[in-house]
Amino acid sequence: MERRSFLKKAGVGLAAGAAAMPAIAQNAPTIRWRLASSFPKSLDTIYGGAETVARRVAEATGGKFQIQVFAGGEIVPPFGVLDAVKDNTVEMAHTAAYYFIGKDPTYAFDGTVPFGMNNRQVDAWFRYGNGKKLLREFYAKSNIISIPCGNTGTQMGGWFRKEIKTVADLNGLKMRIGGFAGQVLSKLGTVPQQIPGGDIYPSLEKGTIDAAEWIGPYDDQKLGFNKVAKFYYYPGWWDGGLQLSLYVNDKKFAELPKEYQTVLEIACADAHVEMMAAYDAKNPIALKQLVGAGTQLRPFPKPVMDACYKAAQEVYAETSAKNPDFKKIYDDYKKFMADQNLWFRIAEGSYANYMHTVK
Repeated sequence: MERRSFLKKAGVGLAAGAAAMPAIAQNAPTIRWRLASSFPKSLDTIYGGAETVARRVAEATGGKFQIQVFAGGEIVPPFGVLDAVKDNTVEMAHTAAYYFIGKDPTYAFDGTVPFGMNNRQVDAWFRYGNGKKLLREFYAKSNIISIPCGNTGTQMGGWFRKEIKTVADLNGLKMRIGGFAGQVLSKLGTVPQQIPGGDIYPSLEKGTIDAAEWIGPYDDQKLGFNKVAKFYYYPGWWDGGLQLSLYVNDKKFAELPKEYQTVLEIACADAHVEMMAAYDAKNPIALKQLVGAGTQLRPFPKPVMDACYKAAQEVYAETSAKNPDFKKIYDDYKKFMADQNLWFRIAEGSYANYMHTVK
């Protein structure tokens, strides 16, 4: 009797779980879309976010919704994916929103901003704050729906040929760096360069640039930066938690059956968690290997961090003064971040500080 009772309850639980999943009708249409990534295939973790979405969507629809993923440059240039989705050249893209701040700095809030929120804090803002609403309103002007689809966590500060001991060492430095950080460092004399991931190594090797940042140990080791630069700095104050985004043309999204829309959003959520977990698992191993091979690990000196923080606040004030969309989102983002930092300082921060000192 107990066994039958258990099996009956288990059956009810399984049925409830199945009911929570989208029901794909037998007559659901067969759809084939193209996805243009901004990343090379060699960077399996960040490029893999798009592949995870494609695989999960196909699995959940019995192969009826197929997404073909193309690496950066295969059908669309890495930094051309936003326009490609906007103009419906491709149905979707996987990218980092801060690549497009040249079009409008407001895009950065869908990725990351200097001295901004970390992965968990941004997720809270997007899901429980006003993040989703504000960003959807902004992206509507570009015919795009943006869905969170991955996060790198806090990044490293990059590779330098020479040590950074003072703020003056940033003056005249040619550095590959994306997003708002380039504008911040420009105030300190740095010459920012926007270069796709696959082109960074030759630029650093040839001396076209003096320093470069990408993501963190796992990807940086794959790209071989340790072979052409000795000093590896941390933290990447401009990337406290870089969110990756899936861009979908809004008209094409509206044409999808409701079940397919839901499946796509669930697949993105899965890829979002998967990417962060992968980086957390792989970065420690890669960092130990890099240091073991001679990489010189260095923290940015506090005066350098303080100067960068001050410059960042100046950039935010200047941008807010001339861009209403930016100001609207920044004001909300900043207020939410203040509460998040208060909470994280009390619980997360104190716990982390203790655990990082014990052996």
